[in-house]
Amino acid sequence: MKSTQFILLTVLAFPLAAATDDNANAWFMYFGDHPIAKTRWGIHLEGQWRRTDVGLKWQQLLLRPGVNFQLHRKVVLTAGYGFIDTHRYGDFPVAAGFPEHRFFEQATVTQRIGKLDFANRFRLEQRELGVMAQQPDGTYRRASWRHENRVRYQLRTNIPLPFAEKKYYISIYDEIFFNFGKNVANNVFDQNRAYIALGRNLPKQTRVEVGFMEQTVQQRSGLVFEHNHTLQISIISRLPFGN
Repeated sequence: MKSTQFILLTVLAFPLAAATDDNANAWFMYFGDHPIAKTRWGIHLEGQWRRTDVGLKWQQLLLRPGVNFQLHRKVVLTAGYGFIDTHRYGDFPVAAGFPEHRFFEQATVTQRIGKLDFANRFRLEQRELGVMAQQPDGTYRRASWRHENRVRYQLRTNIPLPFAEKKYYISIYDEIFFNFGKNVANNVFDQNRAYIALGRNLPKQTRVEVGFMEQTVQQRSGLVFEHNHTLQISIISRLPFGN
């Protein structure tokens, strides 16, 4: 009897194992952190073209500019804005695609452990997500905005390949996301991203990475976990602006 009660309580306590959704995605991205010459300021420019069904259909468009400030040789502060357009995808899609306006503040702290440099990125986000309502003709329009907050932490390092004359490296990171605020009920855990890639250093402080990210997302209902197997192709630039 006790074992039966234990099993019942376990099932009731973990309803979020009810469904999973596997997707094959492809993300094409540009990350630019461009110092302004002879100052401690810089410009962050970012664009992400996110596709699903192995790149055949839209998943998201993300545009995220910001301003950087070099507080210390190991600390960079950033604040900015993001526009995100999310489309329907997967086996458990949202009723309709929706827009999002996102403001963010972050600190990136670098540290050296052994022969490797690690970047710790702490990001706070204020999100305004479009709430879509169905119209009499069957289409959807934005009816209101829902505010949510999210905190993120990423740990990243690049491992040079010794036989490649400093041209190639392996990039590894993991990033975890948590939601908070009065509008968050069932998915305090938002997602986790685990990433590995082969990188190539290019001239003019630019590099390219081709890698794989395993993204685990808990949907807002708390009842569905997405497992997004994602090809990532990134161009990363630190080319300074000005002389």
